[in-house]
Amino acid sequence: MTDTATVSPRRVLGFWPALALVVGNMIGSGIYLLPATLAPLGANALIGWGVTILGAMALAFVFARLAAKLPCAGGPYAFADAAFGPVVGFAVAWSYWILIWAGNGALAIAVVSALSVPFPAMAGGAPAFVIALALIWALVAVNIHGVALAGRIQLVTALLKLAPLVAIIVVVLWALFREGGSAVVDNPPVPIGAGAVAGAIALTFWGFLGVESATVPADKVKNAARTVPIVTLLGTALTGAIYVLVAGGVTLMMPADEVAASHAPLAAFLGRFWGGEVEQIVAVFAAISALGTLNGFILLQGEMPWAMARGGVFPVWFGKESRRGTPARAHLVSGLLVTLVMALNYTGSTGALFAEIATISLAAGMLAYFVSALAALKLLAGDRPVQLAAAISAGFVLWMIYGLGLHANLWGFGLLALGLPVFLWVRMRR
Repeated sequence: MTDTATVSPRRVLGFWPALALVVGNMIGSGIYLLPATLAPLGANALIGWGVTILGAMALAFVFARLAAKLPCAGGPYAFADAAFGPVVGFAVAWSYWILIWAGNGALAIAVVSALSVPFPAMAGGAPAFVIALALIWALVAVNIHGVALAGRIQLVTALLKLAPLVAIIVVVLWALFREGGSAVVDNPPVPIGAGAVAGAIALTFWGFLGVESATVPADKVKNAARTVPIVTLLGTALTGAIYVLVAGGVTLMMPADEVAASHAPLAAFLGRFWGGEVEQIVAVFAAISALGTLNGFILLQGEMPWAMARGGVFPVWFGKESRRGTPARAHLVSGLLVTLVMALNYTGSTGALFAEIATISLAAGMLAYFVSALAALKLLAGDRPVQLAAAISAGFVLWMIYGLGLHANLWGFGLLALGLPVFLWVRMRR
């Protein structure tokens, strides 16, 4: 594999933009939309959040130590290639690329779903679909313009998205301090079961998708060997703490049927305490949050095929840069693929479209996380803490695959299989 860390000297992402990339990519649509999806699961959802946070921290530790050893572009692809060679490296890169561009369709729908609170006409149908596509292509244009601009947008949106989450945490703590147990809503009990918890874990990991974000454009991060591991661990820990307080508060203090029926459950939660006007304001912040995450992952959806091309496992065409030093060709193809997956799964309902695309993208991308854990076992064999974290991560990923269910996994397997002829064609050409 080509050491892509030496290919481009343009290291424009400092500590704060890199931290914003990690936090901003994780805190996006998940925390704003998942409470509605998880509401029918009751206490299983809270258990799922807890297990997912532990699994995400194990993955963050694995990625941090791998990034310190291999601070080059490609993240999961670079680690898999170094540990197991180009065949496995390609499979991981293809898996991760699908995870990104397919998931970006769900992120765009999340933006529109939040905006449907102040603008009800965007709740579904053709307007929601068209606006979501417009957002995707606008951010593709931003990332083609330059990584520095994308980094500044990521930093601003990361700061803005924390405002409503901090407000929810304040409300939860204030209500519990003032009213004690009476602030907790008496929701109907839901039996706790391994299958329900596994399903919750598969969904809640959507909120941690992006734990590896800083490792992918590592060649563009200043002092990557030090910065990338720090922002990966710090960003994941900060995100987990916010999720525990926000998701737990909404689950305990709002009727489950209201949460499940809401297009923007966090906005509805604050609206119960501060009035409907606040609900609309928070919905706008939720849209900004998902928009920032979409921007971060669109950055990654261009960087991954570029790194694959430079590593010799993808068509050379994808490795060409624009005059601004960005992988414009990879961005354009990825944008077309996002458009296609949204069109194939379009149902007219933003909630149904989000859930469908999110689970399919996760199923396709699990290979990247699983092999990254195995790569740590091989590349960092003498590091016992990493070995333990990698073993936990591998088991966690296998449980998520089980929780995603047969439908999503068949879709994911089909998308992975499409990479085989591409790989064979590239090998024959080379």
